[in-house]
Amino acid sequence: MADTPSERVPTDQPGAEPRGLQIALVDDDRNILTTVAIALQAEGFATRLYSDGETALKALLDNPPDLAVFDIKMPKMDGMELLRRLRENSALPVIFLTSKDDESDEEAGLQLGADDYIAKPFSLRLLIARIRAILRRAEPLASGTAAAASPEPAPATLTRGRLFMDPARHQVMWDGQAVSLTVTEFLILEALAIRPGVIKSRNQLMDAAYPDDVFVDDRTVDSHIKRMRRKFRLVDPTFDAIETLYGAGYSFTDG
Repeated sequence: MADTPSERVPTDQPGAEPRGLQIALVDDDRNILTTVAIALQAEGFATRLYSDGETALKALLDNPPDLAVFDIKMPKMDGMELLRRLRENSALPVIFLTSKDDESDEEAGLQLGADDYIAKPFSLRLLIARIRAILRRAEPLASGTAAAASPEPAPATLTRGRLFMDPARHQVMWDGQAVSLTVTEFLILEALAIRPGVIKSRNQLMDAAYPDDVFVDDRTVDSHIKRMRRKFRLVDPTFDAIETLYGAGYSFTDG
């Protein structure tokens, strides 16, 4: 009999040995659980599947995986409540899945402490890329240093006027105050800030933030820029360092 995703999933029982880093998937849609689990297992991850937030919460606290991905709309306990209660006791990296173009869900989740979000329907390659990026970011945070096994030294920090960025720790500061960005937002801002004053087209910013084979349209970049500006203006209402050049793209000014 061919293995099913659930049969290949490491259990929470003592002695269960994962094949690799563990990713917990929480969604009441069995098709999504199965599809994502198969894709992650093909990439060398071990997966643990949960169909509701109530069941997942105890497991995530008692035996934390390396990262969790969960839906917003679920029975018994929805994703927002799961994230809120999880953050009371855990800094577990979390990616949450939202309905397409539902900015209220995205903003609420990020405010509660989610690390990133992906709108449904989503690309499996994009999800895997985001998981890898967050795990790379979390590794030096967990150890207190850059990963020893990394073949390259940790990226240098970036300072542009009042902006400070630390790629190794995914840390962003503006005028000494922390600004919480998603992985995608961080990569877009980094692409702009590396060369202040240089106009970057939407295509260039998409190349910086997304895998080569993941298609996104121009409006996606515009949405990320809009959210970034909103976040910076929470700490500095006069923030205007990301400039729009209509018909051309965006630039960062550190003046």
